[in-house]
Amino acid sequence: MDSISILEKLIAFPTVSRNSNLDLIEYAAGLLDGHGIAYELIHSEDGHKANLFATTGPSGVPGIMLSGHTDVVPVDGQDWTLPPFALTQREGRLYGRGTADMKGFVACALASLLKASQMQLRTPLNLALSYDEEIGCIGVRSLVEMLAGAPWRPLLCIVGEPTEMQVATGHKGKIGARALCRGREGHSALAPMALNAIHLGCDFVAALRKEQDRLARNGTRDPDYDVPYTTVHVGKINAGVALNIVPNLCQTDFEIRNVAADNAEVILDRLRAEAERIADEAKIVAPEAAIDIEVFNTYPGLDTPPDSHAVTFVKSLTGGNSTVKVAFGTEGGLFSRDLGTPTVVCGPGSMAQGHRPDEFVSVEQMRRCDAMLEKLLERLVAGV
Repeated sequence: MDSISILEKLIAFPTVSRNSNLDLIEYAAGLLDGHGIAYELIHSEDGHKANLFATTGPSGVPGIMLSGHTDVVPVDGQDWTLPPFALTQREGRLYGRGTADMKGFVACALASLLKASQMQLRTPLNLALSYDEEIGCIGVRSLVEMLAGAPWRPLLCIVGEPTEMQVATGHKGKIGARALCRGREGHSALAPMALNAIHLGCDFVAALRKEQDRLARNGTRDPDYDVPYTTVHVGKINAGVALNIVPNLCQTDFEIRNVAADNAEVILDRLRAEAERIADEAKIVAPEAAIDIEVFNTYPGLDTPPDSHAVTFVKSLTGGNSTVKVAFGTEGGLFSRDLGTPTVVCGPGSMAQGHRPDEFVSVEQMRRCDAMLEKLLERLVAGV
């Protein structure tokens, strides 16, 4: 099967992160079974989702790994003019949720693996498909643990997130955290006798903005990024029950996306100190005042040296002579940090199309990805 035929099947599975991905995984497993390709499934604790790790070629030796995620972001509230979970081809574009991010690459990788199974490889080809990447690289961690305990680890990993087939050597790390601001409830008519948790939350948001200003002015710079410094961002605030009740709890979700030279934990420690200062001042009114910060997700950045063998190797497959860094996160940082596997990001399409209505990848980008993987197979036959 060619990559576009496989992509048509993949798009039809509505693998939004809140849903199961098992139907898609079963489809992929069926393709592998039909070609005698060995694979292993790693299920989530509740059994509703699974990672897939497949290998073709000689056994017992390290290979080159292609990595992609199977989940997609929701389409709720978006103004799609085409069906999001059916592939539509128009004027050289392939439309559907996940075409760019990143079922386009998954389809190319599966097609390549099927083709590889009919060849005499001297170096194996591995495929890693994961779940829940879109909510913080959650699912892939069990796959990383499996590989960490294996007798061998991949020689190199290509994460196929959309880069318009440019070789990306890095992305920022991330900490996702929640500040629970606790005050004292009361009747709004007697508001000064209570402690408004929303006010505490606003004071903490001000501290976050102050930290962002400091990083923008004086933080470490990496000019390869569109935003060349570490960022602090507030994405969600939940508080309040009724207008006439002073709220006693305000939940503020925020993130830190750090360049490699910045330690995100140090930044978080500064923010914890600011939260403690704000809460201490509020204790004058209400001794129970507190701002507790909990981290609910974190993943490392990726910073592969541009002159490394891994980068040179993948550039030889794409024909490119330059590298970039991407704004979004991937599982690549986990492969690099926890497995010591040199990793780059390179895949078809543009993230400018991802997460949007009428998401698409061009046929030309799919063909370029197919060509890159065809060259990879030639190298695997020769022996890397």
